[in-house]
Amino acid sequence: MVSRLVLGCGTTGHALVGVLADRRGELFVLDADESRVESLRNEKVAAEVRDVTDPTSIERLDMDVDIVVVAGDVTSQNRRAAAAAREVYPDAELVVYLGLEATADDRAVVTGLADRVVDPGAALLDHVEEVTASGASERLQALRGTLGDIDGTLGVFMHDNPDPDAIAAAVGLQHIAEDVGVESEACYFGEISHQENRAFVNLLDLDVRNLEPDEEFSYGAIALVDHSGPGVNDQLDPDTDVSIVIDHHPPKTDVDADFVDIREETGAASTILVEYLRGYGIDLETNVATALLYGIRIDTKDFAREITTQDFEAGAWLLPQADTDVLERIESPSMSADTFDTIARAIRSRELDGSVLASCVGQIADRDTLAQAADRLLAMRGVTVTFVYGYFEGTIYVSARSRGSDVDLGEVLRSAFGELGSAGGHADMAGAQLPLGLFDEVGGEAEATLTEMVEDVVATRFFEAVRAG
Repeated sequence: MVSRLVLGCGTTGHALVGVLADRRGELFVLDADESRVESLRNEKVAAEVRDVTDPTSIERLDMDVDIVVVAGDVTSQNRRAAAAAREVYPDAELVVYLGLEATADDRAVVTGLADRVVDPGAALLDHVEEVTASGASERLQALRGTLGDIDGTLGVFMHDNPDPDAIAAAVGLQHIAEDVGVESEACYFGEISHQENRAFVNLLDLDVRNLEPDEEFSYGAIALVDHSGPGVNDQLDPDTDVSIVIDHHPPKTDVDADFVDIREETGAASTILVEYLRGYGIDLETNVATALLYGIRIDTKDFAREITTQDFEAGAWLLPQADTDVLERIESPSMSADTFDTIARAIRSRELDGSVLASCVGQIADRDTLAQAADRLLAMRGVTVTFVYGYFEGTIYVSARSRGSDVDLGEVLRSAFGELGSAGGHADMAGAQLPLGLFDEVGGEAEATLTEMVEDVVATRFFEAVRAG
């Protein structure tokens, strides 16, 4: 069984640990930052507070080490940690993340110590060459040309109830429009209800406009980010003329716009916006860089889901411009009473079929609590898939999560509920919305009966779809 030791756990290191934690073998992390170590322990990762640059500090481990990964954010610390690792574990394979501030001397020293060097600086140089030599330069010209033809204010629309990736992508496109001299507004329908997402907008002071379904507005042009069709996951008129579409999801309908950039292989819409920002040489304010980095991290599950080289490179470029202290505050918001109540009900009402857990929490006041309950229940021993659902204002809302499972939740939910409502998502994170229909007529004092009826239908279809898959 392979034993892996990680020395230093910066942003890149944390993403790596998230991947390694799901693999067979031992994993142990050492970092000098107590808060990082505590965060890792909360994620069930074995970690201790140690000085990773001190050979005597990293050698007192009750494990044989096959692979050492140095993954801090600071180049000088990584260089010293690499030297300590090579001294203490001369036979282990040594992989070193160089960091963004490396000098030629740093590269020479680390290359002499390590079996493999991850050099983001070199990756960025390669990226510049690719932009010059590939179709990326044509996309840069086409987007700037489309923006330049806009007369009036550009409305940048996210999908309903936007997540951090949609919000960050909208703000990123706003900065590109500003560079061209076009005024813009970032807009959305629905609400931002998740505590982390609210903290994300508030702490970064992002200027986004919440539109009501019947609210009148007038824009010179419309852009869609993180989705690709008006009236599809937003409340725009389906016949709305669209100038710009930037997305990374497979389109559900034919996409009609003056400028379209849809990259299904990319992990986040924010990654696509970063390519344009880099290509245009636009300087980012700290809050925008932080927003884009967080958007990529959330949609790629900390660089562990559907990730590409472009996502890593975008994160590496954003990191020195972002405020990591604010990121930590965003990721540790206070939890509402509604969320605690939903989690408690999900635990009490859970139904297990092997390692698959389903739970109906009944009527809810905030649908976003379902996602948080699904995340929390995934930490239960022996559970690899969670499926939490409840109803609110005539709609059944579903949130599902998986970890280390062969189940493709997006396909399972589409199979189980696609004909009843909207359903889909990623292999490890998916959701659905189903009209409550005739069940809703029970209502009133018969809430217990309504819950039982919903549970009987929804859970049955879900478990059948899992078994069939």
